[in-house]
Amino acid sequence: MNQTARRTALYDEHRKLGGRMVEFGGFEMPVQYAGVLKEHDAVRKRAGLFDLSHMGQFRLSGERVAEWADTLTTNAVATMKPLQARYNLFCNERGGTHDDTIFYRLADDRWLLVVNASNAEKMWSIVSGHPGGVHAENRHGEDALVAIQGPMSVAMLQPHVDVDLASMRYYFCEQTEVEGIPAVIARTGYTGEDGFELFVDGAYASNVWNALLRAHARDGLEPCGLGARDVLRLEAGMPLYGHELTEEITPLQGGQAWAVKLSKPQFIGREALAEQTQRDEHPRIAGILMSGRAPAREGYAVFLAERRVGEIRSGSFAPSVDGGANIATALLERDAATVGTALVVEIRGARHDAHVVPLPFYKRSR
Repeated sequence: MNQTARRTALYDEHRKLGGRMVEFGGFEMPVQYAGVLKEHDAVRKRAGLFDLSHMGQFRLSGERVAEWADTLTTNAVATMKPLQARYNLFCNERGGTHDDTIFYRLADDRWLLVVNASNAEKMWSIVSGHPGGVHAENRHGEDALVAIQGPMSVAMLQPHVDVDLASMRYYFCEQTEVEGIPAVIARTGYTGEDGFELFVDGAYASNVWNALLRAHARDGLEPCGLGARDVLRLEAGMPLYGHELTEEITPLQGGQAWAVKLSKPQFIGREALAEQTQRDEHPRIAGILMSGRAPAREGYAVFLAERRVGEIRSGSFAPSVDGGANIATALLERDAATVGTALVVEIRGARHDAHVVPLPFYKRSR
């Protein structure tokens, strides 16, 4: 373990629960507790509890936050309603992705911007370097984020809060309390299931974490690590920065064209993205289903007949897909990315059949 890795406010709780710790995004994080498959099963059937306190949290305030943010991001910010959350992307001038993020519009001209842990330093430099009359405060590693995800998340969380969770809309939030602790509760997540993310001061994170586990372990609530989270997000077709999005991979290539509002008069990367949209010749992320049991891994070459047409960006065994298929995403040339296209993935010198399937691989039942 890197001696310079930071620890979240829940580090001691992870060790008590037997979490296997790894370095991720500059923090010591649990990759698993009871095992990836058991934790995955809990989220898909009951609920799982995640520590996401490694994510970067920036508090923004001022009358011009929305106007300012709209000049930096691909998606609209000014049209957000109070207590609404919205997925967004920051791009470079070439259209490549600095990071994919979520904005939360709170009360009294206050906002919360959540960025990926691995990009927190870069994103703070970008945000603080474009002040525009906006006050920004970096709370990375100080404020905590606890997520409860799964079909039983409403029932499990409701006794601990004083708002009606069932009536909260997807991608909206409330400023309230959890176990008497001030919190922002958002109906957001990264698993493909219903669920909530709880933003609290790091000093009180263990109170929230332990209260939920004590009350609902008997109901099947499981602490979950990064391993299960990665499988869940891949099944749900959600991008992971550094894989489906990078400084070289644009939101149009990554599958986030719906979050690129070229109708906005200006934002960083707009010209490059407009040209890419018009030409429509770019490689793009596609879903891959392996025909056999061989797993596809990042960097493996993908072929259409004898022509190399791309490479794998993420791959995993998927318990929720066809009883446990091997799935992957690949960045493919346009003519190879059509659903149904037969492909070959080269794995350690051998070629294995695969084909393109729609994303997401998994959709929860409503």
